[in-house]
Amino acid sequence: MKAMILAAGRGERMRPLTDHCPKPLLAVGSEPLIGHHLRRLQAAGITEVVINHAWLGAQIEARLGDGADYGVHIRYSPEGAQGLETAGGIATALPLLGEAPFLVVNGDVLTDIDFQAALAQAARLSATGTLAHLWLVANPPHNPGGDFVLAADGAVSSAGAGIALTFSGIGVYHPQLFADTAPHQAAKLAPLLRTAMQQGQVSGSEHRGLWLDVGTVERLQQANELAAAWRY
Repeated sequence: MKAMILAAGRGERMRPLTDHCPKPLLAVGSEPLIGHHLRRLQAAGITEVVINHAWLGAQIEARLGDGADYGVHIRYSPEGAQGLETAGGIATALPLLGEAPFLVVNGDVLTDIDFQAALAQAARLSATGTLAHLWLVANPPHNPGGDFVLAADGAVSSAGAGIALTFSGIGVYHPQLFADTAPHQAAKLAPLLRTAMQQGQVSGSEHRGLWLDVGTVERLQQANELAAAWRY
């Protein structure tokens, strides 16, 4: 299975740190933030990685190269300075991701979600035709209402019976989810997921371990504190 790390965000809330350094390369402990994902993917046996980029993307390619330092093979999907939003970026990268379900990881979170579990979910998507499996987490202070609802049977919906949780930014997707999304054009992921949810095509799991949205300078400091005890 292949994985895609989303690394095209501008990091507005992290300025001025991101004025001259793309957010995925900000240091978290002894690694750039994106490096933690690469090491965990490699440990899970997922070594074919696609990384999209926009703002200061050349720095990402220069720093990570072909991925050999992390034991993975990286291919890049450049989007230009403005970026394409999440769905647009994934649709543009589909030729690199292939025809099988793939894992997508937001580049600006720190988490111990078990990427090896994504292998089983990808196999299930292939067997059942389900379009997506999402990892959800307890609602953080900056998103108290959550994003989606996880039912007892594992189905995910926009509303209804179940627990309102926050989308972790990590999911396994079938390429068919993006069949009607034009490449090289900006498009958001949430509307695609909500449409698929209405069709009963999205499942989910609640992750109760480490997850931090490294979206502000304060949370970057928190990530550095957590990284001091990080284990792969």
